Amino acid sequence: MADSIVSETARVSPGAPEISRLRLPLHWLGVAPFFVFALLFLILPTVGLIAGAFRNAAGDYTLDNIIALLQPKLAAAYWVSIQISLVSAVLGALIGLAMAVAVIRGGLPSWLRSATLTFSGVASNFAGVPLAFSFIATLGRLGVATILLRDIFGINIYSLGFSIFSFWGLILTYLYFQIPLMIVIITPAVDGLKKEWGEAAATLGATNWQYWRMVVIPVLWPSFLGTTVLLFANAFGAVATAYALTGPSLNIVPIQLFAQIRGDVLYNPNLGYALAFGMIVITGLANLFYILFQRRAERWLK
Repeated sequence: MADSIVSETARVSPGAPEISRLRLPLHWLGVAPFFVFALLFLILPTVGLIAGAFRNAAGDYTLDNIIALLQPKLAAAYWVSIQISLVSAVLGALIGLAMAVAVIRGGLPSWLRSATLTFSGVASNFAGVPLAFSFIATLGRLGVATILLRDIFGINIYSLGFSIFSFWGLILTYLYFQIPLMIVIITPAVDGLKKEWGEAAATLGATNWQYWRMVVIPVLWPSFLGTTVLLFANAFGAVATAYALTGPSLNIVPIQLFAQIRGDVLYNPNLGYALAFGMIVITGLANLFYILFQRRAERWLK
C-alpha cells in the first residue's frame, strides 16, 4: 500500500512543474497597456524617425541630412533653442527651489503647501496652444495686463522693448510650467532635510548661514542639478507652445522642424527627421545626466 502511494506521488510530482510552466503570467496583464502604448506611440515612431533621418527622398541611406544640420540657419536655431532652454531651466529651478523651501520649511500654513503642490501638479502639465493663447491674452499688445499697465501706471511695456513673441517672451511663457515642475520634483528632496541636522549644527555653534552652506546646499545640490537638467530637456522639447506663440518669427529648432515637415516652401521631411534626431540626442543626454544626479541624491532621501 505504501509502495503504491509513493509510486503515485512520484508519478504526479513530475507533472506539477509542467502545470506551473503552462500557467499564463496573468500578473503581467496589468502593465500590458503601458508596454503597448510605449511600443505604438514612442518606440516605433522613434525608430522610424531615426531611420528617416538617414534617408533621402528616394529612400536611399545617406548622411546628407545630418550634414545639413551644420548649415548656419539650422545651427543658429539649435543655439537659440539651447539658450532659451538653459535660461528658462535655471530661472525656473532657482525660483521653484525658493518657493518649495518657503512653503515646506518656512513656517507657512499647512493649507498653503497643499494648495501650492496641487496647483504645481496641474500647471506643470499646462502647455501648448492653450498656454500660448493665455499669455497672448494677458501680455500681448492688447492683453489685459498690458492695457492695465498702460492705462493705470502709464507703462507701455512694448515701447520699452518687451514683446511676448520674442526671446524673453518665450522664456516667460516657459516659466509658467518650469517653476511648478521644479516645485513638484524638488519637494521630496526638501522634505528629506532632517530636523536633527539643524539641531546638531546649532548645538555645535553653527550659524544659520553656515548650516545652509555646509549642510543644506551640499545635500540639495545633486537634486537641484538633476532637476535643472530635466527642466532643460523639458523646455528644449516643447514644440506646440513655441510654434503657437512665436510662429516663424523666432529661429528655434521646433519652428524649423515644423517648417520642414509641414511647410510648403521648406518641405523636406527627411531633414525634419534629422532635426528631430538632433533634439532626441540633446534631450537624451540631458535625461542621462538627470538619472546620474538623481541616483546620487537618492541616498539622502532614504
